[in-house]
Amino acid sequence: MKITNLHKVAFMLLVAVFFTACSAKRYAPSNTKAAKAAEAMASLKNKQLYRYINEWAGTKYRLGGLDKRGIDCSGFTYLVQRDIYGKQLPRRSKDQAAVIKDKNMSQLKEGDLIFFSFGGGEIDHVGIYLNGDSFVHASPSRGIIVEDLSLPAFQRAIVKAGPVNN
Repeated sequence: MKITNLHKVAFMLLVAVFFTACSAKRYAPSNTKAAKAAEAMASLKNKQLYRYINEWAGTKYRLGGLDKRGIDCSGFTYLVQRDIYGKQLPRRSKDQAAVIKDKNMSQLKEGDLIFFSFGGGEIDHVGIYLNGDSFVHASPSRGIIVEDLSLPAFQRAIVKAGPVNN
C-alpha cells in the first residue's frame, strides 16, 4: 500500500487525538497546533463531520478544484454543506456569503460558515466553524487543515459568519 500525505496527516491526527483523549498533556501539550486541532476534532458533536474532515485532511489546495486531487475553500464548504448537512450552496465564497444568516462570532455553532477578506476588499475565503477557536478550511499553502481562529491574521480578516439560511 502506498503511503500518501493524507495517510500521514490522518495518522498524526489520530495520534494527537489519542494523547488528548488520554489526558497525556505531557506528551501533547494543549498549546501546540496539533493538540488544539485534535481537541477541536475530538469535541465535534457531529461524528459524520469528524470523519469527513479526516477523509479530506491534507488534500492540497487547487483553485477551482472539487475532488481529492485538489480543492479550494469554497469547494470544500460546498461539499461539506451538501454531503453532511444536505444544504445547497453556490460555488463561490462571495456568493455563499449571500445565503447565510449573519450572526455574532460568539453565537457560532458547529458547521456555521466564516467568511474572510484577506485582500482588504470583498470576501475571498471561507471556512467552517468547529468549536472554541477552531475552524477547518482549504488553506492555499497547507490544504485542508484545522486552524486556530483566534490568530490575529484570521481575526483581522473576518467579514461575516453564520449558518446557511436554507
